[in-house]
Amino acid sequence: MIGFQICKRTRKVDAETIARFRELPVANISDSMSRMFAGGARLRPIHASGVLAGPAFTVKTRPGDNLMVHKALDLAEPGDVIVVDGGGDLTNSLIGEIMTSYAQQRGVVGMVIYGAIRDYDTLHAGTFPVFAAGVTHRGPYKDGPGEINVPIAIDGMVIAPGDLIVGDGDGIVCVPFDLTADVLKATQAKHRAELKQLEEIKQGKNDRTWVDATLKRLGVEIDD
Repeated sequence: MIGFQICKRTRKVDAETIARFRELPVANISDSMSRMFAGGARLRPIHASGVLAGPAFTVKTRPGDNLMVHKALDLAEPGDVIVVDGGGDLTNSLIGEIMTSYAQQRGVVGMVIYGAIRDYDTLHAGTFPVFAAGVTHRGPYKDGPGEINVPIAIDGMVIAPGDLIVGDGDGIVCVPFDLTADVLKATQAKHRAELKQLEEIKQGKNDRTWVDATLKRLGVEIDD
């Protein structure tokens, strides 16, 4: 039944690709995807520190209800990232300390909640990656409906089951399964270029001629 179903994930990004992306900043991944894909500024890291990287195990749920999130915890495989589209609603929390503890025991490497969490103090003190849109003490309902392993969208960013999810202090980005090789190559090149630029800045050799060149191209008048 559409709206209340559990589907089977048919593919997911491989461990080697995940490991390579884990070493790259989310900002560089985003730049390499033309800055057109992002999980929204509201999705912030709740945990103290640590990078999130893994294949998406998706959940779409009615705002304020976590029945399908509980089922996802039972079905997810070690290394998975559970990504929940709760509609961005912050009225009721969808997860807290108990559910994240169970997720860790199951080998899940992190959770992304487009909605609210609770038990902030505990989650914030830990290193288990949790990204969420907000915090509230008010608990969830457990009636459904909801769907597991279906395409979801978070603030315009479409996430299909098995896509790559990467998160750091700048937020969350999703790399589509079929594009990981191309995006990885572009991101690695971008990262190398930025490291080179940072070294040039330290040495006082950073080339800034592009600024005036751009202003000139745009017809800006500059008084000398």
